[in-house]
Amino acid sequence: MIDLIVNRTTIKIITWMTIHCSRQWWPPQDSVPAAASFLLFFTLSGLTLFHFISAIFEGPGYLVLKWMPDKVTDIQYLQYCIVCQGYKAPRSHHCRKCGRCVMKMDHHCPWINTCVGHCNQGHFTAFLASAVGGCCVSSVILISWVATVLSLKPLPFPPPAVYTLILVVFSIGLSIGVVLAVGMLLYFQLLAIVRNRTEIEDWILEKSRYRRDDTDAKYVHPYSKGWRFNVNQVLTWSCTPVGDGITWPIIDGCDQYTLTREQLAQKLDKRKRARRYRIIKATTGSKFPIGHGCGVFFHPLCTDEPRIKLDVDDIVVVTRWKKYWLFGEKEQKEGEDAKSKRVRGWLPRPCAVEVI
Repeated sequence: MIDLIVNRTTIKIITWMTIHCSRQWWPPQDSVPAAASFLLFFTLSGLTLFHFISAIFEGPGYLVLKWMPDKVTDIQYLQYCIVCQGYKAPRSHHCRKCGRCVMKMDHHCPWINTCVGHCNQGHFTAFLASAVGGCCVSSVILISWVATVLSLKPLPFPPPAVYTLILVVFSIGLSIGVVLAVGMLLYFQLLAIVRNRTEIEDWILEKSRYRRDDTDAKYVHPYSKGWRFNVNQVLTWSCTPVGDGITWPIIDGCDQYTLTREQLAQKLDKRKRARRYRIIKATTGSKFPIGHGCGVFFHPLCTDEPRIKLDVDDIVVVTRWKKYWLFGEKEQKEGEDAKSKRVRGWLPRPCAVEVI
């Protein structure tokens, strides 16, 4: 929510200052350059606002609760979500922040306070493109205005106050920052669309290369049917995606469950590597724990994955290891509901010892 507020405030500041400077920079106001700049900037600003709101209210597209495939025999190829009480359709993943399984989930974006998925990826990409284009135009207008003020030549408008000049310079920094930061995000989003691979599927593909021996059959991503086909699946004129988010066009030699079978195989490998740890010192779930040593405190994790709170003698099944941190899932104790919420995340390594 904080990122959403900052994003809106940044857009408002850049818009207000650009309008103010543009009105002064090109007198008279009916000149062709002035009209062109106003039209271009307002068009891009309007598109940015429209696609921003559309990406939020359209949503990523959630899988219905307790979803099951049409054929019961296909259950063997799918993962089960204990939170949504249903199976995960191909390309669907559970978002712990949204609390739902998202169709073709790419990532959870704090800017729009929801996930980028099947239904809103087109609007989200258009929002990024419009924001970058609008901020490029804004940067030109604002920098030109400052150059005019500092040129020591007679100004075609009243001399600005010092605080106005400071605000304009600040807005230039914001505008250039948006171009760089959002431009990089736009690049990765377009790359994902061209390849028809989400951020999560990139990670699955990367793990598949390390999981297989030379004798094993190579995993092939089943959804990329050429860049033109891939782009047309997402970037339509109405930004409405093609398909229902459950059944997907696939390349020859693959089927609807090629990806999910690879996911299940990777999950099985992870369970084989898992180790059980017993908690010897209670953890608070803090991102910067104080009482677990300087190594833990000064080596915080660069991830938004949760840190979990645990009590002494809790058992955790660990699947990932770092020098100062462990990632695992708390084992349920006797008497606990089998369908209760999973407790999974990072914990300080000095708090646990491996159970041999």
